[in-house]
Amino acid sequence: MKNKLKFIVYKFFTLIYKRYTPSGQSIKELFFIAFIQKIIGINRSVPWPVHYTSFVKGHENIHSKTELVGEAIRNYIDGRNGIILEENVWLGPNVSIISQNHNENNYKKYNEGKPIIIHKNSLLLCNCVILPEVELGEHTIVAAGAVVTKSFIEGNQIIGGVPAKLIKKLDNYIEL
Repeated sequence: MKNKLKFIVYKFFTLIYKRYTPSGQSIKELFFIAFIQKIIGINRSVPWPVHYTSFVKGHENIHSKTELVGEAIRNYIDGRNGIILEENVWLGPNVSIISQNHNENNYKKYNEGKPIIIHKNSLLLCNCVILPEVELGEHTIVAAGAVVTKSFIEGNQIIGGVPAKLIKKLDNYIEL
C-alpha cells in the first residue's frame, strides 16, 4: 500500500512539475517544497522542485541532464545567459552559478555572453561561485569557497582558491 501511495504521489508531482523525475525525496518533503513553490510562490515559474531557500533566475535558459538544480539549500542559479549541466553534476549548499555580468559602463544593462557549461561527473562544493562564460571539463571538483573566473576544460581535476586554480589532477571518474 505504501509503495502504491508513493507511486501516485510521484505521478502527481510529474504533472505539476514539467521537468521532474522522482529521485528519492520523501513525500512530506515533496509536499512542503510544492506548497512553498506553487502556493506561496517562491520560484513558482521554475518547472522542477527547488528548495525554498534557493533562487533560480532565467530557468528557461538552464539545460540540465542533472536532477533538481537548486535542490540544495541557498543556491543562487542565474541562467539568463545560459547554463548547461551534463549528467551527474552535483551542487552543494550556497553554490552560486552566475551566467551574466553587468555592463561596465551602464550597470542597468547586462553583457551578452556564452553559456556556462559544466560537463558530466562534476561536483561543486559549498560556497563556490561559478562566473559567466566558464566551462568546466568532465570530472571536475570545485573546492569549497572557490571563485571560478576562467574555464578549466581539461577535466579530471580539483580546482580551488580565489581565483580558482588547478589543485590536483584526478584519475577518471568511476561509474558504479
